[in-house]
Order: sequence, then C-alpha cells, then structure tokens
Amino acid sequence: METVTVSPKFQVVIPLSIRKELDLQPGTKLHVFRHDDRVEFMPIRRTKGMRGFLKGIDTSIEREDDRL
Repeated sequence: METVTVSPKFQVVIPLSIRKELDLQPGTKLHVFRHDDRVEFMPIRRTKGMRGFLKGIDTSIEREDDRL
C-alpha cells in the first residue's frame, strides 16, 4: 500500500508504481468519488479505448426457461 501526503494546495502525487499500472499520462482526467470515509480516483477512459476489454469473458450462465 502506498502513502501520499496532501499538500497545502490539497494536491497529491500518484505514486509511480500506480501510474505505470494504470498507464496514467499527464493530462489524464480522473473521476473523484467520496465513498464513506475515503476518496477514490477512477481514470476516465474513452469508449473507443475500451474496445475489446471484455474479450475472453465467460458469458455462459444459466438462464431461466422463459429467457432467451
């Protein structure tokens, strides 16, 4: 787990390991959420950039008889 410090201007630096894992680049926009007592950041991805991210997902699920 990484630890960061909030600056006097309320800025934080995202640790290098996380920036690499999420492929964050300068100018990347992030959604900011408050969830109970924590803050979460989620990169905003363009729909075009998400193409194929579900490739290989298992879609074989049991369906009820009245469903197609």
